[in-house]
Amino acid sequence: MHRSPIARPLAAPVAALAVLALAACSPSEADEAGSSAGTTPGATTEVAGVDIAVEPDIRALLPQQYLDAGVVRVATDVPYPPFEMYVEEGSDEITGLDHDLGQAIGAVLGVDFTFAAQKFDGIIPAIQAGKYDVTISAMTDTVERQEALTFVDYSASGTGMLVADGNPEGITTYTDLCGRPVAAQAGSKQVELVQDWAAECEESGAEPVELKTYPKDSDAQLAIRSGAVVASVLTKPSAGYVAKTADDGAAFDSIDDPAAPNGYDATLNGIGIANSATGLPEAIQAALQSLMDDGTYTTILDEYGLTGIAIDEATINGATS
Repeated sequence: MHRSPIARPLAAPVAALAVLALAACSPSEADEAGSSAGTTPGATTEVAGVDIAVEPDIRALLPQQYLDAGVVRVATDVPYPPFEMYVEEGSDEITGLDHDLGQAIGAVLGVDFTFAAQKFDGIIPAIQAGKYDVTISAMTDTVERQEALTFVDYSASGTGMLVADGNPEGITTYTDLCGRPVAAQAGSKQVELVQDWAAECEESGAEPVELKTYPKDSDAQLAIRSGAVVASVLTKPSAGYVAKTADDGAAFDSIDDPAAPNGYDATLNGIGIANSATGLPEAIQAALQSLMDDGTYTTILDEYGLTGIAIDEATINGATS
């Protein structure tokens, strides 16, 4: 299985973010308050510089077993930057978009979302076996996967374009690549997509895109730097993250095409929950929607240069294919 039908994002340098632990009362304090751990009045969790408080109405949607445990166990495949990665080489401390979003959802619900590394192809079996409660791991919501998991959709991502800082060639959409040299990682879906674009250019009477393939996305970035290509075609999340982090944001720009705000051929990514976990998807959906509505969701995405994969609504099982 793959996370999505697009190529795996580039393992870019890690930008560690400090995420404070979820404040929680002791069991005895919780008993005195008539509630479970994590519901101390006024307690907040800081994620991406935002203080997030428990929302009692949303917390009330959480099934009792999670309220009693005070924990939701999360499986994630590390590294897969910028969605999940380690704080630094040799560390087992996880950070990344998915981790931070999980901490924010947990803060709203008043429970701790604890992340553990799990190989991607073993995530669904591990959830079905009861080892984990959910997965937040850039997993594409598909009809096939819905047979095993219920998805709360939190982003949509497809193919994006990376260009030199300042966009000197004035590229705004894929048709601007007609007749120009463009990089893609060999063996990726982006190669097929550029080939389709090249054919479309020819059908319109323009010169085809001049495709140049490279073993790694980092090689394609060097080709942009050297002027060998005018753009690199890669996943939208990778394009945004590289543009934000390479040379502290001074090397590249990620192109946002208004006609394809989440990237070309975008698909939904979802938080996967066992179909047997009645009530948990609705609680997570409500917490995520609250974060979307108050702007915290966008703030977290922006920390990783990923506002381009934002969606407006936390749907459940939104995929239709």
